[in-house]
Amino acid sequence: MGSSRAKTEEGYLTGQLLVAMPGMADPRFERAVIYMCVHSLEEGAMGLIVNKPLPDVRFKDILNNLKIKPSSETCSDIQVHRGGPVQTQLGFILHSGDYHKAGTLSVTSEICLSTTTDILRAIAEGNGPDKNLMALGYAGWDSSQLDDEIKRNAWLNVPADTELLFSRDYDGKWAKALAKLGIAAHQLSATAGHA
Repeated sequence: MGSSRAKTEEGYLTGQLLVAMPGMADPRFERAVIYMCVHSLEEGAMGLIVNKPLPDVRFKDILNNLKIKPSSETCSDIQVHRGGPVQTQLGFILHSGDYHKAGTLSVTSEICLSTTTDILRAIAEGNGPDKNLMALGYAGWDSSQLDDEIKRNAWLNVPADTELLFSRDYDGKWAKALAKLGIAAHQLSATAGHA
């Protein structure tokens, strides 16, 4: 299951979605879907949870705290997500590749990651990327830690696509990500076995 690439290939998870298995022991990652921004067997891995919106944090509030005045009404419907448990005060914008400035990391040809206030200003002015998702914090793993978790059946990896990634069906993303592998959620067991 998972990627068609060899499991030992360097960075094979970059640009993929990680999908938490039902037996995920850490409640912070229960039914989580994580977009993997960086994966290196030596350096570690970093990704953003894309299906856990924060109910009490609004994009407009973040703009106000940074003294950025929104001129676009589209800012009101931008949902801020809990990107992960690491450095929750840091903001990340995962976005379509039509916006690329200094400080933008191209994860794939279609998906980029930006962390500067320039992208927040661009979005507020209506000049930002066509698709975006804001997250506070990130999910991070030390070298080989994530690969060990995958071997222990904590995660499945799924090819990412922009429709699923930027979907506003936050509750349905987990099941839709599994469906990309031909798996229905009820087919998965919370306890893993090994042959």
